[in-house]
Amino acid sequence: MKTYFLSVFFGFLLISCARVGSPNGGTKDTIPPTMLGSNIDTPRVNVPRNLKELRLDFDEYVMLKEASKNLIISPPIKKIKKMLPANLANKSVIIQWEDSLQANTTYNFNFGNSIRDNNEGNALPYFNFAFSTGEKIDDLYISGELKNIMSPPKSPTSNTGNLNEKNLVVGLYKLKDSMDFHQKPYYISKADADGYYELNYLSPANYKIIAFIDSNENSVFDSGAENVGFLKDSIQFQENISGLNLNLYPSKKAVKYLEMKENPGGILMLFQGNPDQTNVLSINENLKDYKITSRPKSDSVFIWFDAKKDSLGIGKSDNLKFSYDIGNKQDTVSVFYRMNAQNEMKISNEKGNLLPPKSKFEITSNYILDSINTEKWTLVSDSIAQPFTAKISEANPYKILVDSDFKEGKKYSLNIPKETAISFYDRISKSYRFDFEADKSENYGNLHLKIINIPDKKFWFQLLNEKEEPVYSAYTNQSEMVFEYLKPATYGVRILVDNNENGIWDAADFENQTFAEDVYNFNKKISARPLWSLNETWDLKEP
Repeated sequence: MKTYFLSVFFGFLLISCARVGSPNGGTKDTIPPTMLGSNIDTPRVNVPRNLKELRLDFDEYVMLKEASKNLIISPPIKKIKKMLPANLANKSVIIQWEDSLQANTTYNFNFGNSIRDNNEGNALPYFNFAFSTGEKIDDLYISGELKNIMSPPKSPTSNTGNLNEKNLVVGLYKLKDSMDFHQKPYYISKADADGYYELNYLSPANYKIIAFIDSNENSVFDSGAENVGFLKDSIQFQENISGLNLNLYPSKKAVKYLEMKENPGGILMLFQGNPDQTNVLSINENLKDYKITSRPKSDSVFIWFDAKKDSLGIGKSDNLKFSYDIGNKQDTVSVFYRMNAQNEMKISNEKGNLLPPKSKFEITSNYILDSINTEKWTLVSDSIAQPFTAKISEANPYKILVDSDFKEGKKYSLNIPKETAISFYDRISKSYRFDFEADKSENYGNLHLKIINIPDKKFWFQLLNEKEEPVYSAYTNQSEMVFEYLKPATYGVRILVDNNENGIWDAADFENQTFAEDVYNFNKKISARPLWSLNETWDLKEP
């Protein structure tokens, strides 16, 4: 495919400098519009810098579909004044601007698939039009493929991660002493659905290359909100480059305060990024008794207090003020707090009424758990009391783990009286009964995964569901993972390496040119079926 496009590139450049700039995905069933000419005569060089309009003439009436999102001009022309046709079909496409053009510069108008015939909507695929204010049209190119490294393979036979085919772009910044990555790249182009990209009509220079998912379609990389790929070293660009591939990673968010809001049991303070340490203090005269909970490098800080106490003066409402220190910034913030009776302490069973074999029954609280009093709890099966133990999870202080010799196929009832699950300033005000059944092992599969060439540092081993959400995650350095009772489903397998051993997985930082920590995706899906035993080997050094 790529050889074909290089041939088309040089052929069209010699004839008219208007050509298809990316793969078209195969033969079209219908005929797209044909360009007849333009207001810029061949060979489209020495174009006056005061040119303010580009007009392209076609053999039939055409429309521009979402041109503001699809049209990419390299290098950027900032002040686009008008794009026609807007609402009515026309036999010409007209782009007008206010800026003066740069001297000795090749401009490329990449229309993507926005030019379509008016009758049937047939697109002129990946259409480019180039001209130069100098004596020649620059004809260098860079091509390659993009991969979303965080995604498992699309299918058991694919090792390519899923891509956002609509908004994936690649750009080049000219290397300067002072660079502003908050501006549009000097050259920019879109990738196709398979991640293949081409940057065309380039001039020799030194560049920084970047690829990102342009979620808000502003052609500028938004750190912390969009996945990004880049090279640390600049490109000493003097000749064509093929096969320049980039991996896309989540990007690092700057640490800053976001908001405070009412939360069951108190106030939730939210931050962006992962502050190393967060210190929060109440500066309210009537709020002296409170507790702060937050995990290291967490973006959430919980402020717990007893809003029911009349002595606090916030039994109904109050404007609560807090100071915070996140290292790079200290400030005072406030929130209008109103006691919400619906935010009482509650417990629930979020995992359903079928308990997998050899597992503990989980109870989830909407308040952090300080203690539980199990003396009056009962676990009953067939009207017979069963011995059990219960404790607050060390990994998650919002969960209670109940363990017993659960028998497959047996039904159980767990009774929890009121006031026996306790938070700092509240406790459950009603009794709960949880009915569940210990599921049979024949309804589950078995997975034994041996990992070869494991990382030197600890890592997170994750099983992912079809939405690429972790359903299992363990921070470990084990080379073998065994799942005796795996729920039937299709899973992706991913490893995130804690290279710097700071307890979190660090995303990519483009501005500081710091790569994300290592990621590995198993090159096939795991299909767990009832009564099936799977034995897999994963060599992390294999592609």
